[in-house]
Amino acid sequence: MELRTDLTHLSDDQLRQMAAQLITQLGDQQAQHAAELLQRDKTLQHYKIRNEQLTHELAILKRHRFGQRSEAGGSTQYRLLDDIVEEDLAAVESELAQLTDTPRSTRTPRKPARQSLPAELPRTDIHHDPESTMCTCGCQLACIGEDISEKLDYEPGQFSVERHIRSKWACKQCETLVQAPVAPHVIDKGIPTTNLLAQVLISKYADHLPLYRQQQIYARAGVELSRSTLADWVGRCGVELAPLVDALRRELLAQDILHADETPVAMLDPGKKKTQRAYVWAYATPRTLPIQGVVYDFQPTRSGQVSREFLAGWQGSLICDDYAGYKAGFVQGIHEVGCWAHARRKFHELLEHNQSPIAERALATIGALYEIERATAEAMPEHRQQVREQQARPIITAFHGWLTGQRSKLTSGTRTAKAIDYALKRWEALVRYLDDGRIPIDNNWVENQIRPWALGRKNWLFAGSVRSGQRAANVMTLIQSAKINGLDAQAYLRHVLERIPTARQSDLTALLPHNWEPPIKV
Repeated sequence: MELRTDLTHLSDDQLRQMAAQLITQLGDQQAQHAAELLQRDKTLQHYKIRNEQLTHELAILKRHRFGQRSEAGGSTQYRLLDDIVEEDLAAVESELAQLTDTPRSTRTPRKPARQSLPAELPRTDIHHDPESTMCTCGCQLACIGEDISEKLDYEPGQFSVERHIRSKWACKQCETLVQAPVAPHVIDKGIPTTNLLAQVLISKYADHLPLYRQQQIYARAGVELSRSTLADWVGRCGVELAPLVDALRRELLAQDILHADETPVAMLDPGKKKTQRAYVWAYATPRTLPIQGVVYDFQPTRSGQVSREFLAGWQGSLICDDYAGYKAGFVQGIHEVGCWAHARRKFHELLEHNQSPIAERALATIGALYEIERATAEAMPEHRQQVREQQARPIITAFHGWLTGQRSKLTSGTRTAKAIDYALKRWEALVRYLDDGRIPIDNNWVENQIRPWALGRKNWLFAGSVRSGQRAANVMTLIQSAKINGLDAQAYLRHVLERIPTARQSDLTALLPHNWEPPIKV
């Protein structure tokens, strides 16, 4: 029952005060509603713009994929783009489905129904029965049938089929039907097991086998899988794995020491029918930190703004080369740490071109610094820093005085002067590693993580688009981080693809490579 205030006993001042309070409350409520509506409008506008962007991108990709060949380009090398376009098509459609909350199973299929899996392949039955076969009324359920779905699995050199059997149980008394639900899968109603999906991803991004080569390998094993089908799987997996890569990026940016490096990759521009230079940026934690991993960021440019956006808000020690693109970040709480391998390289190049006693002496001194690092490689950071203070700092102090004296005798512009200038101009950054035993002496660790891209671009030649480049960066981030942590990359990817369809945001941390533990086989 609602209680009402008797206003007849209130004075004029009390009435005015009550009216003022009501007006204030109404104003606050209106302001709150207005703020909520504004936020809702912004969210709707964001989804609308994103929807339009994806729809436009989808139209361009379809025109390239299904348009006349004269428009698509005639060279054999250029037609390799078809695989990447198929992957992009699948990725865009998957993102559109997530954006609009449209179940994939209700969308109009883009391809004809798949053929039955070869009957001669070995099959393994996996039964999915209800947890209980007792009806709620107390009667025993009776099995009245079963639904069977088949998924294609692959072990190197041999295909097999998993038959997932979901039996149906019914109660004759109350006509209740019970059946185990369909397990969520990274590709709804798809034929591949997560093991096969992991195999395709590992082959493409770790073994650097283009999809047309995988198609040939699988055909020899007895199963014809079209390149468009393989590309569809890769595109959808790339979308599903993106949140995990974002979580790994947040973990790395929570550390106070990072390596950074970048390398060029050719990217194809379908409209211009030629390649342009894009870049893969790599950010990794040093081996001295408890969290190990690397994150790749594919970008169409080498602009320093790319690095500043990736590291936005981050503060710590950044180990990098002398590339000017990093410089602007050093005024935002980022401390530059120089790479002695780069300084050494300048003197090594000088020694290769002519027998320079200055270069020979410089290389011997830098070699002494590396000997100290090798001797303390297994030591705790505190002990390593102490040894550096006692042994390395005196060497570096004397080396600086010697370089300064030698430079004063040289003419600017000579090879020797340039080698010395490189070290002296970066001296403050080069000696910063002495202050923290966790900081390595050089940037070689992240350069090693860049090598898979150098191997890959010799095989797949180019990235087809920014989207395909970033998809490659995402998958290679997880593969390489798994390797860094001593994991079987395929087993890791298989388990992640099994968990990711039902994983909540809070579950992603446990799926990161440095936290993942292989499931115990019963």
